[in-house]
Amino acid sequence: MNIVVIGTGYVGLVSGTCFSEMGNKVTCVDIDATKIENLNNGVIPIYEPGLEPMVLKNVTNKNLFFTTNIETAIKDAEIVFIAVGTPMGDDGSADLQYVLAVAKSIGKTMQKRLVVVDKSTVPIGTADKVKAAIQQQLEIRNETIEFDVVSNPEFLKEGAAINDFMKPDRVVIGAESAYAIEKMKQLYTPFSMSHERFIVMDVRSAEMTKYAANAMLATKISFMNEIANICEKVGADANQVRIGIGSDSRIGYNFIYPGCGYGGSCFPKDVKALKKIASEYNYEAKLITSVEDVNDAQKLVIANKVISRFGENLTGKTFGIWGLAFKPGTDDMREAPAIYIIKELVKRGAKIKAYDPKAMHEAHGFYLKGIKNVTYVASKYQALESADAMLLLTEWKEFRSPDFDEIKKLLKSPIIFDGRNQYNMFNLAEKGIEYYQIGK
Repeated sequence: MNIVVIGTGYVGLVSGTCFSEMGNKVTCVDIDATKIENLNNGVIPIYEPGLEPMVLKNVTNKNLFFTTNIETAIKDAEIVFIAVGTPMGDDGSADLQYVLAVAKSIGKTMQKRLVVVDKSTVPIGTADKVKAAIQQQLEIRNETIEFDVVSNPEFLKEGAAINDFMKPDRVVIGAESAYAIEKMKQLYTPFSMSHERFIVMDVRSAEMTKYAANAMLATKISFMNEIANICEKVGADANQVRIGIGSDSRIGYNFIYPGCGYGGSCFPKDVKALKKIASEYNYEAKLITSVEDVNDAQKLVIANKVISRFGENLTGKTFGIWGLAFKPGTDDMREAPAIYIIKELVKRGAKIKAYDPKAMHEAHGFYLKGIKNVTYVASKYQALESADAMLLLTEWKEFRSPDFDEIKKLLKSPIIFDGRNQYNMFNLAEKGIEYYQIGK
């Protein structure tokens, strides 16, 4: 099939690349000429395991193309995906200006029937706005061209996006016409031969499904962190409680690990957006609000443990940080707990030595840009040299089973603050290490 994906951010680039992997001709469009030039030269703008070799292979095989020219791109297209950003507005709502700008461009340039697909995470009712924007441009042109607007939310996990796309748990399609449903079925059949995984519903339900899914996962995280905080108060061990409740098949173990809060591009933005959507329809989303409140507080739990141990004035103290990204397997630092923890310590006079396998350029260039007293180092152990304590904030594989004797030797005082509860099974007290974790 001839596919166009507009937007070469995380969702757009992964989606376009995976569609091309199945033999489709895919053209990715972006208004950022530098990004397109870099992609045409084999420079991938994000880190995602497996993405770069798949891009390069399909460019070589002439299945995948990059351009800034939307008119040329959609000339022969059957399906056009809108995968541009929907940044969070000041009021928590999703900003649709880029989505509607793309819809307007499609209406200005389309020449034949198209299936237009909202791949971006968008508020309920966006498909109607996209349809209106396209139709308005066709009327200005005095053209009558059939088109369909479909909702096809993405459910990709950063760090595992390629596998998620190639072997999906489900493909959700919100559509109004048999033609659009059949086109989407043809596109997705190679990814999943099971009809049970191809789920068709009305457009608004599909739009809501993405928000509901992310809000549910965020709720599990905040619930477990709430339980962990209660465990600390009553003398229970949240790690053991997690095992006890996770063994119930109705609950399961996924997303119930105590930690320093969720971050990333999806959960924080989508929880806020869902809360905003509810308020626009005169409904107070009390549970969703609590999920967000618990998470905001959780991001400072490790910082508060450090302050409790060392005092409010951290002048003269240095802390070695392991992990900056919001989760392992990505360089994404959007809403990462590390941002809030580091800022909280630095404003009290602390110095930071930070290491992350992938996210240091993001921290230095944007998320922690201009923050004084933060140094980035080349290895995890270098971050600990002459530091007063170590903080684990992202559970990268290379951090899971470190040399604790080396850690003890490098630190001024053998103290570990574990924001991801990775070391609770090592009995660090026997090794002479003072150990702080979440929920115990």
